[in-house]
Amino acid sequence: MSLSLEDKKAVVERVSSVLSDAQTAIVAEYRGMTVEKMTSLRREAREAGVYFQVVKNTLARRAVKGSDFECLDEHFLGPLALAASEDPVAAAKVLSKFEKAEDAFSIKVGAMSGNLLSLEEINALAKLPGREELLATLLGTMQAPIIKFVQTLNEIPSKFVRTLSAVRDAKEAS
Repeated sequence: MSLSLEDKKAVVERVSSVLSDAQTAIVAEYRGMTVEKMTSLRREAREAGVYFQVVKNTLARRAVKGSDFECLDEHFLGPLALAASEDPVAAAKVLSKFEKAEDAFSIKVGAMSGNLLSLEEINALAKLPGREELLATLLGTMQAPIIKFVQTLNEIPSKFVRTLSAVRDAKEAS
């Protein structure tokens, strides 16, 4: 069933708006995948905050025109799906993990900041910690001096109490 002109315009507009907010876009081939596997991939992508959509190649070409992802234009050949995310690592993590588990799924190429990413670069990107992990590490690093300061302040009265307790024990023993 083909799309009407209005539907095609809506698809292009939706994909363009997603790509305008995205840091990374990845193109993958899904030839031979079952519906169940594709559904599970969509679910994983949604949970990770990744936009994942099978888009007609001509509509994808129109959507990337004039964006940072225009370098992907010549790679829209065959049955492809487009994944994009605001977190530069999230899309690479989800798709790389799924590619290892599913033989019928293969990552073709990606783009970030107007530059093409090879499969090796996408796999390297997938190994990096995600945004949430980096924020947690930063928060832990920022809290460490404050926690140590509070522990040091708390040690003064604790040491005083232990000293008084030792003096009391010494007087009771004598």
